[in-house]
Amino acid sequence: MADFLAFPFLGKPAMEFTDRVLKCIDCGAEFVFTAGEQVFFHDKQFKNDPKRCKQCKAKRVRGGPRVRSETRTTCSECGEETTVPFKPTQGRPVLCRSCFQQQGQAKPAAD
Repeated sequence: MADFLAFPFLGKPAMEFTDRVLKCIDCGAEFVFTAGEQVFFHDKQFKNDPKRCKQCKAKRVRGGPRVRSETRTTCSECGEETTVPFKPTQGRPVLCRSCFQQQGQAKPAAD
C-alpha cells in the first residue's frame, strides 16, 4: 500500500490530504473529495477541485441532454409570441421560427 504522507526518495514530507466535502454544481448534492483523489489531482498538477459528483460527471461524459434556457419574447416581424434559446439584446430584431425560415429563403444566393 502506498504511503501518501512521505516521499522518502525526495527526502521531504508530502502535503497531508484529508477527505473534503464538496457540493456538485449540477445537482447540488454533496460529495466527498477523498484524500486519494486529492493526491491524484496534486500529482497531475490540477489546479481546481472537481465541480461535479461522480453521477453528474458520468452523465455529462455520456452526453446527457443539455438544458438550454428559453426566453419568451415577441417576434419583430409578425408580432407573435415565441421562445428563443438566447437572451435577446436591445435593438436587435428577434424572429419566430417561421419568420426566420422565410427570411433565410428570401435571400438570393451570392455568386
